[in-house]
Amino acid sequence: MQTAPVCSPFLSCCSSSLIVWSLPFLLLCLQVIPVYMAITLSSNPHIPIPLPGLRISPSAHLPRRMLQLSLSWLGLGPMAASLWHLLLLGGASWILARILAWSYVFYDNCCRLRCFPQPPKPNWFWGHLAMMKSNEEGMQFAAHLGHYFRDIHLCWVGPVYPVLRLIHPDTIALLLQAPAAVAPKEMTLYGLLKPWLGDGLLLSSGGKWSHHRRMLTPAFHFDILKPYVKIFNKSVNIMHAKWQRLTAKGIARLDMFEHISLMTLDSLQKCIFSFDSNCQESPSKYIAAILELSSLIMKRHRQLFLHMDFLYYLTPDGRRFRKACDLVHDFTDAVIRERRRTLNSQGVDEFVKAKAKSKTLDFIDVLLMAKDEHGKELSDEDVRAEADTFMFGGHDTTASGLSWILYNLARHPEYQERCRQEVRELLRDREPQEIEWDDLAQLPFLTMCIKESLRLHPPVTMILRCCTQDIVLPDGRVIPKGNVCAISIFGVHHNPSVWPDPEELHRTDFRHERDEGGAGADTAAFPRPAG
Repeated sequence: MQTAPVCSPFLSCCSSSLIVWSLPFLLLCLQVIPVYMAITLSSNPHIPIPLPGLRISPSAHLPRRMLQLSLSWLGLGPMAASLWHLLLLGGASWILARILAWSYVFYDNCCRLRCFPQPPKPNWFWGHLAMMKSNEEGMQFAAHLGHYFRDIHLCWVGPVYPVLRLIHPDTIALLLQAPAAVAPKEMTLYGLLKPWLGDGLLLSSGGKWSHHRRMLTPAFHFDILKPYVKIFNKSVNIMHAKWQRLTAKGIARLDMFEHISLMTLDSLQKCIFSFDSNCQESPSKYIAAILELSSLIMKRHRQLFLHMDFLYYLTPDGRRFRKACDLVHDFTDAVIRERRRTLNSQGVDEFVKAKAKSKTLDFIDVLLMAKDEHGKELSDEDVRAEADTFMFGGHDTTASGLSWILYNLARHPEYQERCRQEVRELLRDREPQEIEWDDLAQLPFLTMCIKESLRLHPPVTMILRCCTQDIVLPDGRVIPKGNVCAISIFGVHHNPSVWPDPEELHRTDFRHERDEGGAGADTAAFPRPAG
């Protein structure tokens, strides 16, 4: 693959572009300035005013009424017309100055990005946008780039929006290990989730993110997570029973992702809200709203002009999004109000004792009882944001990961059979035959297959960071501040310089621990990044 010129299509003609962009405003100024002078100085008829296209001899004087511009169509008198033209001139000058300043910054940024290679653009206006698809073709293109650009390369989203795509762990480590103030989350795309998820862990940043992260840490203690295994087993058993009924009716083909999505949503609703909607067997308005919101977000992500809220909410999809968002928020708010009322009436100790009988504290319970070092609790709005965030972030990624694991095992029946035998050996003398928390360490081969499948098909393919200051790479190149970096999880997992034969599901030697170590040893495979 030959690399294209590293600059934007605008860069080669940037100087001429400045002239072209400036020309209309310069012409406007040339028209406005003489007219403004004519109106301002018309009170002195003895001063000759040369107007464009009008030749006046030194001894000639224009009548006063000829110098006063007729603006009756605007309903303005001479004084008002003078002010109006002054404002027009000022506005035109301000716009011209902004365009010139932006053009200079853009040109300077393009010059600094010349050190980064880029693939050829199929279209000068759309840049590489046509290649960045959320489908098999787009994933194949992303994997293909790893054979030519081993660490970092430049892509253009449209004609004037550069994005640096990072696909090597040593380069990625610099951004992930940088302070949050240096490489914060890029909110252009994440912002589409804001009306639904609020300021949860996914969308918050800085001090609020750190504060919430500390308060949520107890929710992931092993003593709280262990009882959830029984909930997972129950939800999976419901899914298995449904599959058996469908196959008994002669149905030979099933959409695995659809069924697994319902199973993960069922599990999450029980773990987060202690609510059993029976969504795997019968329709649930709340679950339907969650699925619709996820679908609408992905659809809006691909429609750049609808990223503007005022346009999006005028469309049918925007109205559906708002309606589904209200339904989800109403459900979460109702659970929070009822649980807080119970907590306040019983007190924390009695509440925990009552929960101990069922051996589970759900996510809402942990959030409502969480306090920071100053004894401050989370507000109802914060609790809702975190609950909605985990419903969104938990169901789709888990369902995607499980579906790809089943797909890869089906493609490699020898691995599938070995996994099956490993589980059967573990459960040989057990009744009921259900896997428990402590069993997870006793399934090494299955664990390796799961991790390798997550390397091949990570549920989250990319995360975005915006550089607030220059970042120096190990080879001396500099990522200029203000640029967006796309940390391609899929790209690093399919980078042949990191993983030999990256498209293959490797045998038993899951190689996430890189022999050479280094700064990027922990980022060679990170299918679900923290934070």
